[in-house]
Amino acid sequence: MNDPFPTPWGELTLHRFPDDPRERFRAWDAADAYLLRHLAEQGPKAARPVLVGDRWGALTTALADRGPVLITDSYLAREATRANLAAAGHAPDAATLLTSREAPPDRIDLLLVRVPKSLAFLEDQLHRLAPSVHEGATVLATGMVKEIHTSTLRVFEQILGPTTTSLAERKARLVFCAPRPGSERDGAPANPWPHRYALPPDTGVLAGRTVTNHAGVFCASHLDIGTRFFLQHLPTGLGTAEVADLGCGNGVVGTALALAEPGARLHFTDESYQALASAEATFRENLGADRAAEFRVGDGLADFPPGSLDLVLCNPPFHSHQATTDTTAWRMFTGARRALRPGGELWVVGNRHLGYHAKLRRLFGGSRLVASAPKFVVLRAARR
Repeated sequence: MNDPFPTPWGELTLHRFPDDPRERFRAWDAADAYLLRHLAEQGPKAARPVLVGDRWGALTTALADRGPVLITDSYLAREATRANLAAAGHAPDAATLLTSREAPPDRIDLLLVRVPKSLAFLEDQLHRLAPSVHEGATVLATGMVKEIHTSTLRVFEQILGPTTTSLAERKARLVFCAPRPGSERDGAPANPWPHRYALPPDTGVLAGRTVTNHAGVFCASHLDIGTRFFLQHLPTGLGTAEVADLGCGNGVVGTALALAEPGARLHFTDESYQALASAEATFRENLGADRAAEFRVGDGLADFPPGSLDLVLCNPPFHSHQATTDTTAWRMFTGARRALRPGGELWVVGNRHLGYHAKLRRLFGGSRLVASAPKFVVLRAARR
């Protein structure tokens, strides 16, 4: 959906990445528009904006004339921002694009935050940014009403300074934070991320081993029940297979398979920089520095050559920010079919109600049930 995005400086036509004409969600929302209106009316006019979590580049593109810095954990958001800047006629260097794993600017005068779904990610990023945010800086956040909670305000308050909110407009809200002097932030709690914990006994070869989770990774404080079920039903006898852990998160599925199948070569891929860092830390702690593996951020398997993989393991997400959608799963399954060699297999775990067997039938001609539980199924589909 490409509805024009109204900004105080004119309309923009924005796209998500990858651009799909069937996509029913816009690349902007009322929260983006609310922040820009406030900034144009009351914000500092000359300060270089540092933006955190701009979802598809709407804010970065609208503020491109001010040389913004975007900090994002999403490869897809990063690529959408590049494309939207170019479509709006801006040079490639109009904005500085940083990942969530890179050092932020040394000094921040204007910090704009798109409130993320993960409170842990917000906490981690504010901790990383706090040394650069001085007492006179402007800190402004935005989100839809359902995304901003008392806990959201508490995180800003604890890490940076006194925090208030605006009235709601079109179900969106602004958050205002007045940074305390650095000397007065010494009592703030330390950054608790990354989080490490030992895996439970029912996880096979991973039992008792340590997993590392950076903030924002799915189920960062515990092992989710879908992955736990998947770990009990992984394929065996793989020899020297080329295996992808697609949408790897913290990497526990690929790490488990690597421990059980010493000849397999693992490829971990995710669109989250935090996830890739988690997967690499988990893998290296449990298999050492010498075990060959690849860690690649990207759009699923889009960068893998056709016919290059023997096995793909996948626990696909069914949310995009706050929206429920099967678009990501469909793209993952389509990419897996292209990247698999003839005879190669895609193994998927998912909630029963998502009906992944129907999608696999359309793409692969069918699938087989590996295991089932009241809530989850594990399916396998072979590339013909």
